[in-house]
Amino acid sequence: MAQYADLKRAGSNMVCLCPFHSEKTPSCTVFVARQSFYCFGCGAGGDVISLVRRAEGLEYVEALEYLGKRVGIAVVDSDERRPRYDKNRLYEMNKAAARFYRDVLFSRPEGEPGRAYARSRELSDAVVKHFGIGFAPDSYNALSDYLKNLGYTEEEMISCFLAKRSDRGRLYDIFRNRLMFPILDVAGNVIAFSGRRIDAVKDVKYLNSADTPVFFKRKNLFALRFAKNSCADNLILCEGQMDTIALHAAGFENSVATLGTALTPDHARLLTKYTKKVTLCYDSDEAGVRATQKAIRLLGEVGLETAVLQVTGAKDPDEFIKKYGRDAFARLLGETRSKFRFSLDSILSKYDMKQADDRVRALDEICRMLAGVYSASERDVYTREIAEELGVSPESIKEDTDRLIARARRERKKAESEDARRRIAGIGDRVNPDYISNAGAASTEDQLLGLLLLYEEHRKTVLAHPDLLSEEDFFTAFGKKIFRLILQGEKNGEYSEAALGETLTVEEASRLEALKMKRVPLRHNGGEVFASYCAALREEKKKKELESDKVSADDLAGYFAGLNKKINEKEKTEG
Repeated sequence: MAQYADLKRAGSNMVCLCPFHSEKTPSCTVFVARQSFYCFGCGAGGDVISLVRRAEGLEYVEALEYLGKRVGIAVVDSDERRPRYDKNRLYEMNKAAARFYRDVLFSRPEGEPGRAYARSRELSDAVVKHFGIGFAPDSYNALSDYLKNLGYTEEEMISCFLAKRSDRGRLYDIFRNRLMFPILDVAGNVIAFSGRRIDAVKDVKYLNSADTPVFFKRKNLFALRFAKNSCADNLILCEGQMDTIALHAAGFENSVATLGTALTPDHARLLTKYTKKVTLCYDSDEAGVRATQKAIRLLGEVGLETAVLQVTGAKDPDEFIKKYGRDAFARLLGETRSKFRFSLDSILSKYDMKQADDRVRALDEICRMLAGVYSASERDVYTREIAEELGVSPESIKEDTDRLIARARRERKKAESEDARRRIAGIGDRVNPDYISNAGAASTEDQLLGLLLLYEEHRKTVLAHPDLLSEEDFFTAFGKKIFRLILQGEKNGEYSEAALGETLTVEEASRLEALKMKRVPLRHNGGEVFASYCAALREEKKKKELESDKVSADDLAGYFAGLNKKINEKEKTEG
């Protein structure tokens, strides 16, 4: 867990901010004795394998291999039936594709349109080589044929978003007639591509790789491989690759960009590993302002300081540097606005502050902005500055802001209560969708599974006395599945939660951790309690069967009553 969050001692356990959702106060606990973790905020939990699976987006065996490499142990998957990809092979295939694109751009006749476009964007050979930029020729199968000759399969190409199959089943290249930007992870592996359209054809300007076995766009940033070595205290976040490349070429190597998606919570958490401050360099149009406001919120949630750079006299950093030069951009960086100043200016620009009604509306929006500031001292500083600038009393601003904070707190508590009610009722439960059909029985199942997961003696009791509890006593498919896996492991003498996780999703593994958490704080977890839950579950089963029998009997009685009525009517008619 220390790789993904800062741990702090809390008694015999450790606590931290959850690496899987944004929060300001720690809700994630690492249970040292049990070697597991659980987040009381989002429900993520499990052992170290579940942690790595969730954090790295890996399958079970891949997570074992990942952990094995860290401690120098080779992990061999003996199950040849397991459908999975060799990630090292996919990395090599992507590298081969990048080499193909580069060779087309530099030395093949079909690369001339790409060379002409690179010249038009003033991309020097040094910059092109540094970023590994290439060109995808206007061909339906140039890359796929090249990769086939190297021994890569069609399935591997499709899995990495390099090729697709047509409706007729023929393979064709996804990237065509585009300047190609390889995407590298921080280890230097080629994990994906972004292709820039070079002609006026009505097509998407940038075509980015979809998520693949080696790439998740919500977790990767363009040029972070280079920027991480130079962004000790500050990092510039741009909207596109060309802006980032222009900044790197001008010497601002602490620049990165998102990849065909807005900034995500995963991006924000990723940035905390490499910097303490982020300077946002987005477009100044309406969409750019909205993107900046969202980024400010997400970065603030993970504790990163933010500033906003406004590019004036050009549409983006690339154009600005071409028009005014590196030194002018360096001066812009020295004139960045704080997140507070940016938010305030964005609000004031929408209203005519000389008009009373507009002034009131602006102040209402400003108070809503202040209500979203977590720190009370920070909020107080902003309140005094706004009051002085707008000529109103700080007390009135504070009173309105406090009212909004109190309302938001009430609404949050109401929403949390509603969420808790829905969880208890099993509404929207994707792990155990059968829960809602019989919440009472499903709750009893949860208690039994928690006891079986925690205590070996209960597992042995069930094995020794199969009439006490069986798979058929469970109502939900999830309960049946977990009970069956627990007993199979115990029967074979191979029971462990790590082995159990091999057949579970990360969400299911988290649910098992939650089931244990329900029982751990309770003092009574012995044989009598376990037997009482077994009896309660069988009683629920019996009650359900009786209800089913009653419905059947009622249906039968209704059938005969209807039949008698028809017979009587027929006799009257014939009589």
